Amino acid sequence: MERDTARLKDLIRDIPDFPKAGVVFKDITPLLADPEGFALVVDAIADRFVGRGIRKVVGIEARGFIIAAPVAHRLGAGFVPVRKVGKGLLELHSDAVDIDEQVLVVDDVLATGGTAAATVRLIERLGARVAGLGFVIELGFLNGRQQLSGRDMVSLLHYE
Repeated sequence: MERDTARLKDLIRDIPDFPKAGVVFKDITPLLADPEGFALVVDAIADRFVGRGIRKVVGIEARGFIIAAPVAHRLGAGFVPVRKVGKGLLELHSDAVDIDEQVLVVDDVLATGGTAAATVRLIERLGARVAGLGFVIELGFLNGRQQLSGRDMVSLLHYE
């Protein structure tokens, strides 16, 4: 995976000062446009959770949708979108997951962990079980992993 990690990092574009001065946005658009790179991402996340009884893959809006849908297909699971309404509200259909169903949460970036943690709480409030979380990028310097402590997670690329 080390060689694959270097290849994936080459497909991430840095956009300085976006969305505000001092921030470097990690743009995954070139990775998504590269068939081999995109397949590597989908396979790496799906492979981590094969055989775990995943019945639904929840993708977090919006880039999480792009990655979660093919991961769901690879796992033979359904895809469920979680929508962000404004800055502080997540929406999920109340019948999107079943009680005790194994769910995988997928997003493009783990930053502060707030959105992922809120998604986990929402899924568990509906009675399903979060079997794990998958991310393309983890921004370690933002300590998002702490919000998800004790969870099985995979992050393909780490930036400190």
